[in-house]
Amino acid sequence: MKLKRDFYQKPTLSAARDLLGKFLVHNYRGKIYRGMIIETEAYSGFEDLACHGSRGMTERNKIMFRQGGFAYVYLIYGIYHCLNIVTEKEGKPSAVLIRGLDYPNADGPGKLCRAFKITKQNHNGLDLTGDKLWVEDRGFKNFKIQKGPRIGIDYAKHCANWHWRFWIEK
Repeated sequence: MKLKRDFYQKPTLSAARDLLGKFLVHNYRGKIYRGMIIETEAYSGFEDLACHGSRGMTERNKIMFRQGGFAYVYLIYGIYHCLNIVTEKEGKPSAVLIRGLDYPNADGPGKLCRAFKITKQNHNGLDLTGDKLWVEDRGFKNFKIQKGPRIGIDYAKHCANWHWRFWIEK
């Protein structure tokens, strides 16, 4: 069952955990890509120094300030696209980075975007309740969740130690 808007409007940490075991689905040129979400990271609010919206709204991050349920896709290192799912209510910059899928060559945020043909140009700002890119609940709940610090955010001072990364234990 495709997730509805209210799922995405919950607190970001809850959404990051609750997205585990759900399936990311992309309808790309008639081909359906589908993989189970196995790793996420939460980014939320002005106090989270790792959050792209912590210093205010810019052209790059304005999608993060929308209501939950939209794709926020950005480019890192000028090479890799990263898919985030906007969460919470409008006005609070919050999103969940999808770090990994149970899908071939999708064990990292850049790899999963490449495998699923997700780009900033085609997907940034896309409504996840539509028919192009969405998340499904297929009832998978029998797994253990681990948590730890987020990856690659040493610049975020004390926020770098927050245990806002979640993954399904293998």
